[in-house]
Amino acid sequence: MFEPWGILVILIVCPLLGGLPLIAWITYALKRKQLSQVGTGNISVSAAFYHGGKIVGILAVLSEAFKGVAAVLLTRIFFPDGSSWELLALIALVIGRYWIGKGAGTTNVVWGFVVHDPLVAIFVSFFAGIAFTILQSKKLVKFGVLLLFPLFVALLHLSDIPRILAAVALAGLMGWIYTKIPDDMKLPAQEAQTESQAMLEFLRGDVYDGLRQRTMVSLDEELNAAIVGEKAATLSQIKRWGYPVPKGWVLAPIDDPQGLTEFLQPSELSPLVVRSSAIGEDSEQASAAGQYETVVNVTSSEALQEAIAQVQASYNHPSAIQYRRDRGLNDTAMAVLIQQQVQSVYSGVAFSRDPITQQGDAIIIEALPGSATQVVSGKVTPEQYRAFVVETENSYSVQLEGEGRVPQSLIKQVAYLAYRLEKRYHGTPQDIEWSYDGQTLWVLQSRPITTLLPIWTRKIAAEVIPGVIHPLTWSINRPLTCGVWGEFFTLVLGDRALGLDFAKTATLHYSRAYFNASLLGDIFLRMGLPPESLEFLTRGAKLSKPSLQSTWENLPGLGKLLKRELSLEKDFKEDYHNRFIPGLSQLAQEDIDSLEPAKLLARIDFILELLRHGTYYSILAPLSAALRQAIFRVKDGQIDHSVTPEVAALRSLSAIATDAKQVLLEFEPQQVFEQLKQTPEGEKILQAFNELLQDYGYLSEVGTDISVPTWRENPQMIQQMFVQLMQGNEPQAGAKDAINSIFAGKRKRSFVQRRVDIKGRVTEVYSRLLAELRWSFVALEKIWLKSGLLRQTGDIFFLNFDEVRRLIVDEDSNFIEQLDKLVEFRRSQFVQDSEIIQIPLLVYGHTPPHPLAPSELYSDQILQGIGASHGQAEGRVKVLRNLQDIPDIDRDTILVVPYTDSGWAPLLLRAGGLIAEAGGRLSHGAIVAREYGIPAVMDVRGATWILQDGQRVRIDGSRGIVELSNDLRPE
Repeated sequence: MFEPWGILVILIVCPLLGGLPLIAWITYALKRKQLSQVGTGNISVSAAFYHGGKIVGILAVLSEAFKGVAAVLLTRIFFPDGSSWELLALIALVIGRYWIGKGAGTTNVVWGFVVHDPLVAIFVSFFAGIAFTILQSKKLVKFGVLLLFPLFVALLHLSDIPRILAAVALAGLMGWIYTKIPDDMKLPAQEAQTESQAMLEFLRGDVYDGLRQRTMVSLDEELNAAIVGEKAATLSQIKRWGYPVPKGWVLAPIDDPQGLTEFLQPSELSPLVVRSSAIGEDSEQASAAGQYETVVNVTSSEALQEAIAQVQASYNHPSAIQYRRDRGLNDTAMAVLIQQQVQSVYSGVAFSRDPITQQGDAIIIEALPGSATQVVSGKVTPEQYRAFVVETENSYSVQLEGEGRVPQSLIKQVAYLAYRLEKRYHGTPQDIEWSYDGQTLWVLQSRPITTLLPIWTRKIAAEVIPGVIHPLTWSINRPLTCGVWGEFFTLVLGDRALGLDFAKTATLHYSRAYFNASLLGDIFLRMGLPPESLEFLTRGAKLSKPSLQSTWENLPGLGKLLKRELSLEKDFKEDYHNRFIPGLSQLAQEDIDSLEPAKLLARIDFILELLRHGTYYSILAPLSAALRQAIFRVKDGQIDHSVTPEVAALRSLSAIATDAKQVLLEFEPQQVFEQLKQTPEGEKILQAFNELLQDYGYLSEVGTDISVPTWRENPQMIQQMFVQLMQGNEPQAGAKDAINSIFAGKRKRSFVQRRVDIKGRVTEVYSRLLAELRWSFVALEKIWLKSGLLRQTGDIFFLNFDEVRRLIVDEDSNFIEQLDKLVEFRRSQFVQDSEIIQIPLLVYGHTPPHPLAPSELYSDQILQGIGASHGQAEGRVKVLRNLQDIPDIDRDTILVVPYTDSGWAPLLLRAGGLIAEAGGRLSHGAIVAREYGIPAVMDVRGATWILQDGQRVRIDGSRGIVELSNDLRPE
C-alpha cells in the first residue's frame, strides 16, 4: 500500500508543488511587481533577478531549490534512495512549474538532482563550467547539459534501465520547454535592476557578449514582441501560420550587427531592406506609421551597417519622440528587421475594414505597379478597390468594385488574404502591406487598424437589452451587468485582472447597447478560453480550440467558477426563499402612490440591491444551461421551457381562449369581452383572463428595459392576442405532440433540464424586480409632473439614476434650471436614433459615424442566419419593428422582427415562420417557435430593411437560411 501512495504523491503533490508561485509572491512582497505582467511574463529565477534585484533573485533561487529538494525527499518516504521514481518526481514537478507556474524549472531540477545523484551532478557541473568559460554561450551550454546528464547517468548506472529512461525523459522535457518559453536574459540589460546588470551581462553568453554574432534570430522562430517589437513578432507568427513572408532576421535592441552583416552579404542581385521594429510599434495602442526609417535596396555590407544605424537612430528623431509622448507611450528600444527585398511587380496596402466609413464589410485595397513604398509614401496616387468576400463551408467568392492596371485576379487574392488575416486575429481589423513578384503574393506587414479599435458588437447585447435604450435604463443596467461580469472574470483571472476596466465592457452607440468585443476577447484569452466563448455559450456559435497552456494556468480560477456553477441550484434556492420572495412580498405590500420621493428612492435602492443579486443568477443560469446542453448534446426539442414566464403565459392564454370558444360559438372580434360579460360562464373566462394578467402583468415588450410599459399597464396587446387565439389559431398538431413527448420524457429532470428550470425561475424573479423598479420610477415621475419639475410623461427616463438621486437628495437649483433643456436634448437625440432603421452589427472605434446601408452580398438571393426552430415554411413577409400596431397574422405570414423578447411571444403562435435580426437558439423567440412548431431563423443581418412587406420568402429553420423571391405583392 506504501508505493501506491507514493505514486499519488508524485502525480498530484509534485505538480502542485511545482506550480506554487513562490517567486511571484516574493517579488510582489518585496518589490510590488507582478512578474506575469512585465517583461516576458515568465515567473522565473532570471525574471526575479531582472525585475527584483539581487535579494529577490537569491530568495527566488532558494525557494525553487527547496521545491526540487522537497520533491526528491518526499519520494524517498515511499521509495528507496536514488530510484528512478525521484526523477519521475522531478518530471512531475517541472510539468507543474511550466504549465501552472510559468517557469522552466531549471533551478528545481539542478538542486533536486544534486540530492538525487551528487556524483553525476558534480561531473555535469564541472564540464558545464569549463564549456561556459571557453564558449561563453549560455544556449550551447544549456542544451549541452541536457545531453551530458543522461549520458553520465547511463555510464554510472548502466544496469538501471528505468533510471536511464527517466533521465532521458527529464532532459527531453526540459529541452522542449526551453524552445517554448521566452528567455528573460534577452531583455535589455540596462532596464534590469542595477545590482543585477553585471551578472546578467555575464550570463547572456552568445547573445550579449563579444561572441554574440554567432547566433542570429530569424523570422522562422517564435519571437517575443517585448524583445523584438510587434512588427517582427507578427511577421514571424504569420510566417509560421503558412503565409508567404520574405526571409528575415532580427537584431534585438542591443545586439551587435557585425556578425549578421558578415553573414548576409547583400548584393545587387540579392538586395535587402532594413526596417524598424520598435517595441510598441504596430501595436493595438499605436501604429507609429511612418515614424521610423525604412531603408531599401541595400546591396553591400557597408550599406547594411549604415542602414541599421540609420534605422536605430530614427527612434530618437524629434517627431518620433513627440509621437510617443502624445500617445502616452513609454520610451523603450528599437529592434531592427532585415529582410530579403521582394522584386515587386505590383504592390500595395489592404485594409480588412474601411478605416474611413468605420463600418460595413468592405475590404479597401490600394495598389499600383512597383514597390509598396510608393503607396505608403503618399507621393503617388494608387488605384483603389473595394472588395467583398463571401465565404461558405467549402468555397468563397470575391466581388470587386473598381478597375485599373492591376489584374483583378490579384486584387481578389489580396482581398481574401486580408479577410483571412482578420479572422486569424479574432476579427481585429488589419492594415496589411503586400507585394507580388509575378509568382508569390508576399505579406510585408500586418498591424491592427488602431482607429477601428475597440470593436463593439450588437451580438448578445441585442438579446440582453434590445431596442433603443433610454438613459435611465442604461444607467441602471450597465453597472449591474458589467459588475457581475467583472466578478466572474476576476474570480478566474485573480491578479491578472488588475488593470482591466470592466465598466468598459458595454456602451451605447445610436442609443443601442454594444458589448466591447475587443476587451471580452482579451479577457477570454487570458482565461484560457477562445475569444468567441460568450457567443458560443449564449448563441450556439462554433467554438475554436482554447490554448491548453492558458487553460492550465487558469485551472484554479476555472475551478472556482465551476464550483459556482455546481452550487447554482442550491445557492439560488437559498436566495429565492430568504431574499427574493421576502423582498417581493414587501414590495407588493407597499402603496407606492402614497410614498414621498425620499421613500421612493429608498424603495428603489432596496430593489437595486435585490437586482444585484438577481443579475448574478440572470447571467450564470443561462450560461450554465447552454454549456450543459452543449456538453450533454441535448437537442432543443428535448427541453421543456414551461417554467419560462412567457411560455407559461402563452400556454395559459391559449387554454383560456380554448375555453372561451366553447362559451362563444359565434362572436364579433371587436366585441369579445363585452359578449363574455353577458353570461356567467363568460364572467368566469374574464376572471381567468384577469388572473393571468395579474400573474404575468410584470412582463413587457422588452423585459430588461424599465422604460417600456408592462402588460399590466398596457393590456391591449394581450387582449388582441386573446381574440386572435379565439379566431382559431391553435398550435400545430405536431407541436402539441412534441410538447406532450417533452413532458412524458422529462419527468425525471436531467442535468440540463434542471438548469433550464432555474433559468426560467430566475427570469421570473428578475422580471418582477424590474417591473417593481419601473413602477417606482413612474410613481416618482407622477409627483414631479404634478409639481412641474418634469413636463411630460416619460421625461424621467431621459435622466440617469445619479441625476434622479441628485434631484431628490441635493435639490440642486442650477441643475433644476437646466433640466428642461437636458431632457429635451436627450429626447431629441433618442428620436433621431430611433429613426435609424439599419443598425450595424459591429461598430469600430469610440466615435462611429452615422450608420450607412451596408453593401451586403447574398449568393443566389439567400440570407444566412442561425437555424433556431426546425422545419420549413413559405409565405409573405410582414416586417414588424415594434408592437405598437399589431397586424393580422396567419399561417401565410412570415414575421420579420428586429429581436424577440417576452412581449413578442404571443404574436409568434399565429405566424407561419419567424425571421429575427438578433438572437440565437436560446432566445425568447426561438424557444416559443420550437414550442409551437414554427420554423425560425435568427441572427439574419439587416432582415428588417432587406425584406419588404408582401415579399414571398422560404425559410429553413434547420439550415438557418432564408430564400428570397422577387415576387412582391404590395400590402
